[in-house]
Amino acid sequence: MRLLDLFCGAGGAAVGYNRAGFDVVGVDIAPQPDYPFEFHQADALAYLLWTDEKFDAIHASPPCQRYSGMLKCRPGEADDHPNFVATTRSLLVDSGLPYVIENVQGSPLLDPVMLCGHMFGLELYRHRLFESNFRVAQPDHPLHIKPASPAGHWKPGTIISVSGHAAPIAVACEAMGIDWIKTGRVGRKSLSQAIPPAYTEYIGQWLAMEVERAA
Repeated sequence: MRLLDLFCGAGGAAVGYNRAGFDVVGVDIAPQPDYPFEFHQADALAYLLWTDEKFDAIHASPPCQRYSGMLKCRPGEADDHPNFVATTRSLLVDSGLPYVIENVQGSPLLDPVMLCGHMFGLELYRHRLFESNFRVAQPDHPLHIKPASPAGHWKPGTIISVSGHAAPIAVACEAMGIDWIKTGRVGRKSLSQAIPPAYTEYIGQWLAMEVERAA
């Protein structure tokens, strides 16, 4: 089974799909020196339109900054970031293939499932939404750990928030289940935008069943 990974970043989604049995090809407009599989530097949506390679499924993670909760503190800045979700969905529907669109909470995904690090035993939350044109069961969402103090601080070593300023990066990588990102500041930015492979390993199990059903 072959999967096209659009807006692929450093490969958090790709590794999960690979663990679920897919050969993955990534496409991103920016260089991705840490991407662990076949990679093409190109505009993701343009690549989808002109490639003649054959794939069994497509995953897309269009830019999420427009929908980020951080922009709620910065009125007017949302318009400075691209809105690719609707265009991406239209092209994926036209492909006729099983597809997944991933993005942050607040993004305009249709009937998505929500995944959280705690669902997979990870020491982070990192809620992400996944829209698909096939069935994916919504896992149970464990209760989040309560703050360890009235001030709301989390008990050290119990939970981590991975962001662009995550430090030390080795701790953030361990929390995410990512061990292949190595390129300094580029790697730190990639990590801040990545999703844990556990998420797409779960999604990929449902996707593999859909691909086999459609074969």
